[in-house]
Amino acid sequence: MNAMDSTYRNQEVVNVYVENTTGIIELNRPKALNSLNQEMIDRIDQALDAWWDDDAVHRVVVYSTSEKAFCAGGDVRTSREQILAGKGCASDQFFADEYEMNNNIALFPKPYISLIDGVAMGGGLGVSVHGSHRVISEKAFAAMPEMAIGFNPDVGVPFMLQRMTGLKGFTSLPLANFLVLTGWRMSTADMMWAGVATDFVPSAAFAEFREMIIAESLDEALEAFSTDAPGESELEKLYPNIEKTFNFDTWPEIEHALGAHPDRVFAVQVAELLKGANPESLVASTLLMRASALCSTLREELDHEVALGEHMRANPNFAEGVRAVLVDKDREPHFDPKDTAAVDPEPFERILGLFD
Repeated sequence: MNAMDSTYRNQEVVNVYVENTTGIIELNRPKALNSLNQEMIDRIDQALDAWWDDDAVHRVVVYSTSEKAFCAGGDVRTSREQILAGKGCASDQFFADEYEMNNNIALFPKPYISLIDGVAMGGGLGVSVHGSHRVISEKAFAAMPEMAIGFNPDVGVPFMLQRMTGLKGFTSLPLANFLVLTGWRMSTADMMWAGVATDFVPSAAFAEFREMIIAESLDEALEAFSTDAPGESELEKLYPNIEKTFNFDTWPEIEHALGAHPDRVFAVQVAELLKGANPESLVASTLLMRASALCSTLREELDHEVALGEHMRANPNFAEGVRAVLVDKDREPHFDPKDTAAVDPEPFERILGLFD
């Protein structure tokens, strides 16, 4: 039986089937909070490929079987193990395949609807933000936590964050910089304001909302269930300070602006967010955001991520960061160098093609 058949159900890490005219991608690795591994990426890509030109499939819905998470990111613990075992090529291939999946989602010619009823971090945003619709509940929150694991923001999020408007009504490099460099945990209201989410549906209505998409249509389901997100966006309140301090192309400029900013409460808040960040990640990631702003396509930006990511993962700081956050969980990484002033930006500028 074809895996895309409407009667097909199993207990894979990603369950893929068609119901009526809707392709279903069900993330089903709940014990790992749906952290993406190679098998999950392969199954998602295979499903999109099968449905791309299939006239019987009108839309795709992506959701999670976990009560806690939509998708907590990529499986970087496995990547760390591969690197320490001298199998870094396998890790490189995983990330390259993940980024290809991100690009395929962005190019997918039909509505691609992510139902986010829990955490979406890192790779979880890569599975969702490139699609046409990101529907969230009050249980949703999102973050890009790569600074703490000695890595760089990826899965095309640097490209997307700079181009989203959302409820704020404008695009913003400083906001994108702030989100990827601080790992700010976006609330439901933040996600709507920043444009990470497109629609809000209460969690209690998610199952019925999903069934109405399948039985009727997306437009009818949104008309019946979507409403305003509760609460106020803290990001919106902080934005004047964010704009003044994160509207720069290099980390030293941002660091200087934070040090000179008159609102010390904000400066202390940011310092707390940056505690535990890898100095090299801060320098490299700010440059990646600059390179991303110059890209005309997502694929072009993802190629930057491939090159920079291979460099970052080969550095011992990646294994150390993953250890501190996800393995030993002591949150006490020993990064080298320990200060951003000691980080040479030239290798990152060369990798990203940035030359004055």
